[in-house]
Amino acid sequence: MNPSPLDSMSTRRKFILFALMAVGQFMALLDTQIVASSISDIQAGLAAAPDESSWVQTAYLMAEIVMIPLSGWLSRAFSTRWLFTVSAASFTLASIACGFAWNIQSMIVARAVQGFVGGAMIPTVFATGYALFQGKQRALIPAILGLLSSLAPTIGPTLGGWITDTLSWHWLFFVNIVPGMVITFTIPFLESIDEPDFSLLRKFDWLGLALLAISLSSLEYVLEEGYRWNWLDDTTIRNFTWLAGITGILFVWRSLTYSSPIVDLRALKNRTFAVACLFIFITGFGLFGAVFVLPLFLARVAGYDARQIGDAVFVAGLSQIMIAPLVAKLSQKMDPRVMIIVGFSLFAFSLWLSTQVTSQWAGGDFFWPQTVRGLALLLCIVPATNMALGALPPVQLKMASALFNTMRNLGGAIGIACINTWLNARTNLHWHRLTEHLTTANPQAQSWLANVTAHLTGSGADPALISHRALAVLAQTVRKEAVTMAFADVFHLMAVLFIGTLIFVPLLRRPAPISAAAKEAAH
Repeated sequence: MNPSPLDSMSTRRKFILFALMAVGQFMALLDTQIVASSISDIQAGLAAAPDESSWVQTAYLMAEIVMIPLSGWLSRAFSTRWLFTVSAASFTLASIACGFAWNIQSMIVARAVQGFVGGAMIPTVFATGYALFQGKQRALIPAILGLLSSLAPTIGPTLGGWITDTLSWHWLFFVNIVPGMVITFTIPFLESIDEPDFSLLRKFDWLGLALLAISLSSLEYVLEEGYRWNWLDDTTIRNFTWLAGITGILFVWRSLTYSSPIVDLRALKNRTFAVACLFIFITGFGLFGAVFVLPLFLARVAGYDARQIGDAVFVAGLSQIMIAPLVAKLSQKMDPRVMIIVGFSLFAFSLWLSTQVTSQWAGGDFFWPQTVRGLALLLCIVPATNMALGALPPVQLKMASALFNTMRNLGGAIGIACINTWLNARTNLHWHRLTEHLTTANPQAQSWLANVTAHLTGSGADPALISHRALAVLAQTVRKEAVTMAFADVFHLMAVLFIGTLIFVPLLRRPAPISAAAKEAAH
């Protein structure tokens, strides 16, 4: 057996290498949500429509999802060192392009490129961490990377709001330049993590890549646009639904039959790995969904600006940092199945607390829901990671890590699309239900209008204009209440989703610790 390039690497250089790669992962994950609290500013700066501006976030997530499963294959073909270096350099250039975007179309294209190249930096760190360290040091890898992978999107809106308010939205992307350059010009001069296998290039699965990209992008289009066009009643939505389904089935067939697939779905034959992927999918749904929906509420209902939104959502990040050391210790001693039960239950409880929301709630009212959610996140991510990677033979770790991370980000992309759909549908439902009661036969409605009219009469305006203004205030109030009720429904649906997923816990098996042979397999 040939000696590993890591055998001669000092512990200090291992930590430097891992830290640099962790920074790259953090950058890629941070940019999934750094624009969340600044969408309105970007929309205004680029003169975009509201439905177009949502793609600033969605384009990044979908492109990232396509790259993440590819990263395992690419790191084997070109080596981890050079894949990570090229990804960091490309991510930096794409960030500059985002900052200099001149319209919404150029922004969406630049964000898609940024997400695509950044996606390679996320799962690569997991496999490298297991390759670099042994024993207790290796046991800390899921906790460290779990904290980064949950903390980055959580503090993204906070950091983004502060940057936008202090500088401008352009600097949401320019902040990547310095760390991106440090990574680009440092990693090539450290020891090699593994050796490239250029023979894989002759067997690159172009058909599999095309099927994967078409299926995922078509699925996202359906989820993003379906509710606007009444779903399958619209010809375009119906065609994209068929396209997503057919190409998805063909991609699965291709991955299971091709000799060198870009995504090794055969790892899903392991029951524990498959169920752990389901749990990380739901965790991604909740992680990205909660980070998306709270700033949306604070902007639409509470009227917060980017800076205020950023300050309000920072609580979840602080609670994650506080619990990280405890989760790291628990992951070495506690049954991961118990940790998942506790984590998912706490996450559901945090969402249930938010179902009490009213139109008078502000950022401070979400303190406890966010605190509990922050405590729950690592209890969801760390045990799922340990069970997923610990359930497989070492030879599958690199490809499995890419697939596992894909499931988390796919959950996030679908979660955001579903939340948009739910909000629209439930807002319309509550609007119609509320307006049904606003008739001349309703004494409360008439009394409310009389009070508002009396208040406006003092301005000396024309009586007809006053009546019109009173009705406008009533419509605005009803709309605000309908939107608030829709947000409460979304929190409720997400809570049910987390509790319902726990029925799959009995299918999990507690894996044995990942063997030392994983060091060789990571190459």
